Amino acid sequence: MKFGGTSVGDPERIRNVADHVARHRRRGDEVVLVVSAMGKETDDLIRVAKEVSGTRPGREMDMLITAGERKAIALVCMALADLGVPAASFTGSQAGFITDTKHEDAKILEVRADRIREALEAGQVPVVAGAQGVSTDNDVTFLGRGGSDTTAVALAKALNADAAELYTDVSGVYTTDPRLVETARKMNSISFDELLEMTANGCPKPAMRSVEYAVRHGVKLHVRSAFTWESGTWVVEEDPNMEHATVRAIVHELNEAKVTVTGVADRPGVAARLFRALADEGVNVDMIVQNASEEGTTDISFTVPHDELATAVSAAEALKDELGIRAVIGDPSVARVSVIGAGMRNNPGIAATMFETLAEAGINIDMISTSTIRISAAVAEEDAERAVMVLHDVYRLDQSEY
Repeated sequence: MKFGGTSVGDPERIRNVADHVARHRRRGDEVVLVVSAMGKETDDLIRVAKEVSGTRPGREMDMLITAGERKAIALVCMALADLGVPAASFTGSQAGFITDTKHEDAKILEVRADRIREALEAGQVPVVAGAQGVSTDNDVTFLGRGGSDTTAVALAKALNADAAELYTDVSGVYTTDPRLVETARKMNSISFDELLEMTANGCPKPAMRSVEYAVRHGVKLHVRSAFTWESGTWVVEEDPNMEHATVRAIVHELNEAKVTVTGVADRPGVAARLFRALADEGVNVDMIVQNASEEGTTDISFTVPHDELATAVSAAEALKDELGIRAVIGDPSVARVSVIGAGMRNNPGIAATMFETLAEAGINIDMISTSTIRISAAVAEEDAERAVMVLHDVYRLDQSEY
């Protein structure tokens, strides 16, 4: 069971989590907890670091940020002790999480969960600090935002658990953001592929890396609420013999920007040189469109995360003379809207309906990208929320699933 920051945000919430765990123990379940820092504590620690330092070395940032989870696991163990439930807290390193050496966004290399197994055999509830581990250089590392989800999934795999239950402040995975669309519906189940597309294209929970890990290792997920305790959304392997709803969800991502490189020489290797330069600067490119050649030159447009726009523009401008680039134009006011569903593979007309609906709403499509179960369109940022609403309506996602 993984509990996010809002789930353990204050003493009452921590006691509620302890009570929930105690009930499962009385039912005969063996339970392992993964806990995030309380509330907005990670944000507070980052804010203080910015006030103290302009350099903020990665090693020290990881040491600072992971302190929030260590505090939370101790408090959860104390609450369990009051209910007569024996528990033991473990930092990421004590739990056996070995990571690479990249600070502030480390990747898990191995989980040596021997101490967690020993605690379970001793009748204890292990309470593990989320989003942290120890590097191959023996430094404390932070797994990045959403890292507690990944910790829980990796631990579930290492322990051969029945499932990883990800408790959060929403009651499951919805057909779209319920804050935008009142008729958004919680789904009882969803396939790994569908959820992976959702998290990659704007759905904030669970963390995309945790879904990738679950897909790779076959860990069953249950996304549910730590406030209502109701059953949430199960994430399972897709059944090839089962008929799927054509469209399952509409998601959007506002953290997008567009770069247009104009007047590029239309010859082999130019695109390769441009995108290699972007990769070398750590720029994550998403949608790419290249216009038809005109008089030996072409234009290339692509989208990047908002905070990488300046880096992308700078990297492209550095190639002006080499590639004959006429201009590099950055546009920070774009967004991505995506239609997702496993049933799209065998149902023609999904794209036509999407484009017709956006046209009728007066929403211009700037760029398009697709996968077998997703269609994404780049639109003006100011149109994104309206696009979500009209698409959710036209595909009738408010209706009961079959």
